[in-house]
Amino acid sequence: MITGKNYIGNTLKASGDKTHKTINPRLNIQNQTAFYEATSDEVDEAVELAWSAFKIYRKVAGVKRAEFLNAIADEILALDQELLDSYTSESGLPEARAIGERGRTVFQLRSFADLVSNEDWRENTIDEAMPERTPIPKDDLRRTLIPLGPVVVFAASNFPLAFSTAGGDTASALAAGCPVIVKAHAMHSGTAELVASAIIKAAERTGMPNGVFSNIMGRGRTVGVKLVKHDKVKAVGFTGSISGGRALFDIASQRKEPIPVFAEMGSINPVIITQKAIENRSDNIATAFAGSITMGAGQFCTKPGLLLTVEGDGTDQFKKDLAKKTIAIAPQYMLHPDIKKAFVDNVNMVSSQAGTEVVGKVEKAIDANEGPSQITSVSGKEFLANPKLHLEAFGPFALVVKAKDQEELINIINGLDGQLTGTIIAEKEDHPNLHDVIDALENRVGRIIFNGVPTGVEVCPSMQHGGPYPASTDSRFTAVGTNSIKRWVRPVSYQSFPNALLPCALKR
Repeated sequence: MITGKNYIGNTLKASGDKTHKTINPRLNIQNQTAFYEATSDEVDEAVELAWSAFKIYRKVAGVKRAEFLNAIADEILALDQELLDSYTSESGLPEARAIGERGRTVFQLRSFADLVSNEDWRENTIDEAMPERTPIPKDDLRRTLIPLGPVVVFAASNFPLAFSTAGGDTASALAAGCPVIVKAHAMHSGTAELVASAIIKAAERTGMPNGVFSNIMGRGRTVGVKLVKHDKVKAVGFTGSISGGRALFDIASQRKEPIPVFAEMGSINPVIITQKAIENRSDNIATAFAGSITMGAGQFCTKPGLLLTVEGDGTDQFKKDLAKKTIAIAPQYMLHPDIKKAFVDNVNMVSSQAGTEVVGKVEKAIDANEGPSQITSVSGKEFLANPKLHLEAFGPFALVVKAKDQEELINIINGLDGQLTGTIIAEKEDHPNLHDVIDALENRVGRIIFNGVPTGVEVCPSMQHGGPYPASTDSRFTAVGTNSIKRWVRPVSYQSFPNALLPCALKR
């Protein structure tokens, strides 16, 4: 049952007087429950509880943490239709999407449970003493990874389950041994509270300390800023806008003790399509990318927002076909009226720039919060000269850029901001000419896709979901997959330690 209250550890609280309501994008009305913004005292209490819990939780054996994570997955499934109904009413997304995202959330939790059920993930290394070594004896050295401390997770707007309350950031931090305080996204506060209740039940069921998890709400930035400034918070996970992520990064870096902010932010995910590919399978490529551009109303961080080609006989026809197929797909509801407005504003900004051509857009009347698809094009020369054309439009929109030759294409890639993904659509005969393209993409993106679409992020050890700034604040780390646990730990070496005092995994 949704109460509208904050989980401060395992206690529901609502001490303040500031409230907000979520919006049903399909009906364009407010949902019924009022949600209470956490007070300053409640924020402090949540962090203090997390700090006390950390002293215990950091030493909980991996097999017990695995039990906890699996119990969270079980409790989320037990929420059943109530969770699905809350998800759809707050996001405008269909129930099928809710079921799929719930499955991914459960899979992530179980994947991290499997990971920490043994100690291999800690990358333990042991260099035994060599007292007889000359001219200098060698001491015994042993190294492991230990958790950082309480982690604040900012829930994402576009994934109410998989990147939110019990999403990848929370699952990986809990797996690492870090208590988590979630700043729920105001757009899906009810869904957040339901999932939080599942986590609390799982914590109590498996004997985890009170404070290992809290879920707090606040519509503006006040609550989030206070959390990041708190001296007992040791790391931050964020998925959202460049402005929001950068603001938190700056706050964290200005603390007396700076802390890491692992933020996944903006990306237009460039796609390079060769002329050979257009000549051989233009229709198939247009179909695939029309689906990718409009999937989930284009509200995916890996949506292809920039398609790069070189001038050729089939280029103009390809972009017309892409536009036709894109706008033929039925408009879908966007997550919130504010997101719809921002999308429309950004599309208009890009499409009003000199040299742009609107190749196709949805002209028919649509519901208030549906996203109108659009394809715009511009020359490579104009794109290079105008930074406004690099703007991300979070929704069903893509910009097709036609470079005059391969050299200009490479210059365009080199001039891009950091991106989550880059895609190459090419034929076998193109392979000898792709090395420069690959080299350029490697310096701009975190994941390169060959002959596929970038939407869809596999949860596995080889996934890299992160890239050079502003795709993320630290391109060395991923926000998806089991290696994302590395964000919440740091290495410690033990030199010449008595065996009895060593961590269990390092004992002789």
